[in-house]
Amino acid sequence: MGPQALATIADAGVAASPRFDRRAFLAAATDGLAALSIMQRVRHIADALRHALPADYRTALAVIEAMAPQLTHSFQAIAVTEYVARHGLDDFDRSMDALAALTRFGTAEFAIRPFLALDADRALATMAGWTSSNDEHVRRLASEGGRPRLPWAARVPALKADPTRAAPILEALKADRAIYVRKSVANHLNDIAKDRPDWLLDRLADWPQDDPHTAWIVRHALRTLIKQGDPRALALIGVGHGAAVTVRKFAVEPAVVRLGERIAIVADIASTAAENQPLMVDYRIHYARTGGKTAAKVFKWKGFDLAAGDTASLRISQTIRDFSTRRHHPGRHVVALIVNGKTMGESGFELLGDGASIESAAFEP
Repeated sequence: MGPQALATIADAGVAASPRFDRRAFLAAATDGLAALSIMQRVRHIADALRHALPADYRTALAVIEAMAPQLTHSFQAIAVTEYVARHGLDDFDRSMDALAALTRFGTAEFAIRPFLALDADRALATMAGWTSSNDEHVRRLASEGGRPRLPWAARVPALKADPTRAAPILEALKADRAIYVRKSVANHLNDIAKDRPDWLLDRLADWPQDDPHTAWIVRHALRTLIKQGDPRALALIGVGHGAAVTVRKFAVEPAVVRLGERIAIVADIASTAAENQPLMVDYRIHYARTGGKTAAKVFKWKGFDLAAGDTASLRISQTIRDFSTRRHHPGRHVVALIVNGKTMGESGFELLGDGASIESAAFEP
């Protein structure tokens, strides 16, 4: 969202209306932009648009809607939807209609949050109507905009108090034909799982899974509870808690690494059952922290059926690198193998700090 993006937005404004003040927009948008984060830039650009658009909101909104198809990047369009969020709350219904129209060019999931915060019942009722739209972008907005824990978005007090408020919307979309929509529904349900797991399990237990679209949503909606080994969640996807297997090998290779290097996790799992059994295999890394503490994170690995007497050989690799949400510390990192919710093996690796020797670490008693 730099100078080129601003020029594109300005060009779209001029093409949409001779009343769009290109110079005023660019002056306001560039002022202080460089010091802002991406979402701060979105809001800053939305406010800059007000300097360039007609003062009358509905007249300005018509220009905004004409601009959107000419934008070349989703974040440019998100900035345009943010104009509606910041300046259209007093024209609730017209603004909600505009967000439904704009979302196909750059998702309006962030822009809809102030309307939910202002009047959750009114906004959710409108969004419920969107579930019958022929446009998958509009149907997705009905789900995504109401997620209780939508990343990068402001929390909505009504959804924080009751994260199940959008249940009718999720029911309407539980067999949606578009994967774009189904991913949103699954993510929405997974958000609910973190606050109301019993509600989620009760609700999904009533969803018939003979439709593959519904079955896909259920499996992905339960991923947090499956990682936790929840027996009811495992049962809903046809997996028993625990498995009739023997772990013949579980190892992390190499045993010593530096930040930025890759590890491989390998496992040989042999069936001891007399018939086929479904397996859900995950792994948990206990990240070393200062003071001898650890912080665990579960990663999905593979779901599959294992025939009686067969052995499955699994391998997955992962780069050990820092993220904004995870900083690595030197020390022993324990890795656990989880099969159908139960820990069935442990291994690990040593992460070296600056200046440490791999050879000395590898031969420590």
